[in-house]
Amino acid sequence: MEHLRAVDDPLYAAYVLILVLGLRRGEVLGLVWDGVNLSEQQLWISHQLNRVGDRLLHRETTKTDDSTASLPLPGLCVTALRHRQRTQEDARKTAGEKWRASNLVFTTRNGTPVEPRNFNRAFTAHCRRAGVPVIRVHDTRHTCASLLAALDVHPRVSMRILRHSQISMTMDVYTRIPTPETRAALDWLNRSLDNPSES
Repeated sequence: MEHLRAVDDPLYAAYVLILVLGLRRGEVLGLVWDGVNLSEQQLWISHQLNRVGDRLLHRETTKTDDSTASLPLPGLCVTALRHRQRTQEDARKTAGEKWRASNLVFTTRNGTPVEPRNFNRAFTAHCRRAGVPVIRVHDTRHTCASLLAALDVHPRVSMRILRHSQISMTMDVYTRIPTPETRAALDWLNRSLDNPSES
């Protein structure tokens, strides 16, 4: 993340949102400024941007109420989005008449929507430059869930952050994360089985 901030990447805030809040690619690329309240530190995911065949579609989400509920914005996200507002305004001024006005948070230097495939390519390139394992953009949701689990965030809270429709989806991640208690229990079991007289 430091590298992205240092090079002033226009998609820095998008990367922050997918890692911290577990947003899907279509959700982050479809995010509209009307759904961002920086003073109240709230975010509403109401739109998605996806490529369907040869068309780029920006449409309202049709997911469950939980998936379109508001999310609190942590300070890191607020700072990144404020920076995005400034860089987008600078891009608008630079583009002049070529600017394509929209309400999208993430746009190209001319104001057009970010092509999802280009977002994937940029994400992959940044992973390589940072020397971290290359993962799919969608896998950042698992990364977010894993981090929440490692921080002992209650599964129901994680379910709300990730906007999973069922707790089983969230628990699937939680059951793969070894907690300190799990490790201690397995160490105790190991000692018991390895040397039964000690237990």
